[in-house]
Amino acid sequence: MKVAITGATGFVGSLLVQRLHAQGHKIVVLTRKTAFAKKVFPSEAFPNVEIVAYTPNASGSWQSVIASCDGVVNLAGEPIGEGRWTPERKQEILNSRKLGTQKIVEAIANANPKPTVLINASAIGYYGTSETATFDETSLSGNDFLAQVCQAWEAEARKVKDAGVRLVILRFGIVLGNGGALGKMIPPFKLFAGGPIGSGRQWFSWIHVDDLVSLILEALTKPEIEGVYNATAPNPVRMADLSQTLGQVMNRPSWLPVPGFAIEALLGDGAIVVLEGQQVLPKRTVETGFEYKHPNLQSALRQILA
Repeated sequence: MKVAITGATGFVGSLLVQRLHAQGHKIVVLTRKTAFAKKVFPSEAFPNVEIVAYTPNASGSWQSVIASCDGVVNLAGEPIGEGRWTPERKQEILNSRKLGTQKIVEAIANANPKPTVLINASAIGYYGTSETATFDETSLSGNDFLAQVCQAWEAEARKVKDAGVRLVILRFGIVLGNGGALGKMIPPFKLFAGGPIGSGRQWFSWIHVDDLVSLILEALTKPEIEGVYNATAPNPVRMADLSQTLGQVMNRPSWLPVPGFAIEALLGDGAIVVLEGQQVLPKRTVETGFEYKHPNLQSALRQILA
């Protein structure tokens, strides 16, 4: 199998490339930063990886490589949890997903032969936030900024079906692994200054990065998997429970909360990512028979921090 991947040098994408390469597949890494990608995937260690320069928001010669691929995994997008959400930053967050996906779909539509499947990332921000509601793949979308971004993102991806290509949309929860959100939470605990962020009542719907990559691989290879799936573990927790469990695993106290106003002062509107949440259940994902290696938070954290 030959797979084109955007966002391949990121937290999730790099592990996906490693897993595909270990299984003997060929990978086309579509990247804006070719020099960096060559450091992440040196040719001597990754002989089956081809690195291709691309501009996410523009058509170009890069689109021709799609024709030789069996599948495409679109993970690209500006980080949402870094920096204040100025009007300019919001536009970057939206465009990187909407326009980037538009150009990937355009490349697939023009390819001959066409890939058989597009795996497109989305996020559980699609549902909006709530302390009381429970969401699954059938739930309606929210109306805040992140929900609007996810709606636009997914709408562009759905156009690939006009080309007769199977589409799988994975709504990512908060991905736990060596890096990402967890990497930012661990340092205060090491300094005995860890604790819940904000009220602690907000829901934290998460997934271990190994399970997320396994889900992407299943979506690539199983033609019966189609449509929207929540890429979350089946056991979401509240922020207070996350902090307590992380403290137990690290043998550190978890009593020092980070006040919401401090996060808001740092991130502005972007504070919604950590101060508000949603309880998301992977109903359709479970129904496919997908087997989680890390369905429970404590075992997941122990594996990551081992």
